[in-house]
Amino acid sequence: MTLQQRIAHVNEKVAEACARAGRSPEEVNIVAVTKYVSTEKTAQVFDSGIRHIGENRWQNAKPKWEALGSQGTWHFIGQLQSNKVKDVIGRFAYIHSLDRLSLAKELERQAAASDIEVNVFVQVNVSGEDSKSGMPPEEVYDFVRQLRDYSHLNVVGLMTMAPLDRDAEGARPTFRGLRELRDELNAREAWSAPIEHLSMGMSGDFEVAIEEGATWLRLGSILVGKEED
Repeated sequence: MTLQQRIAHVNEKVAEACARAGRSPEEVNIVAVTKYVSTEKTAQVFDSGIRHIGENRWQNAKPKWEALGSQGTWHFIGQLQSNKVKDVIGRFAYIHSLDRLSLAKELERQAAASDIEVNVFVQVNVSGEDSKSGMPPEEVYDFVRQLRDYSHLNVVGLMTMAPLDRDAEGARPTFRGLRELRDELNAREAWSAPIEHLSMGMSGDFEVAIEEGATWLRLGSILVGKEED
């Protein structure tokens, strides 16, 4: 399947899921996860019209960003160590994996030094799995309130990952839990403005994520394939 065929297939599935949920496809944004493909294939992704790229490690993203960084908006979607913040600040407009105060402090320090604002998603471990990164849901309200003190960080949403050992329908409680948490935070005015976005849903479960309110999908293999494709 060509890249254009993959994109058309994904767009069709997005439209169908939105129709089932009574949503507009315009509410759903797609991040093309290019961590498994080369710089050349990432260039093809941009050439196809996709403008949002997701990478989870700077060392893998570095050659792609140096060649293509000006062509789109870059999202850091992996676990971020504080000593790597200097590499992503100013290059990645969105950080999907803010999960602790020490990381928030370093992001704020580096963003202030560069006089920029960074859009962040607070990563939440909705499923409670030991193998998953993210904050427990019950700690998120206090955490977001603390982030009000960091003027260079903009909380745009929440992020979660569903259990990998379950089918798409089995992921529904996780996605629903994140949406309900977002709505609770907004009802309690945790942030200085309504938190809008939900980063959830990957290649195997994105349709269920859309039905539960996802606004950002992180799609790798189903959209861009792997290098041998």
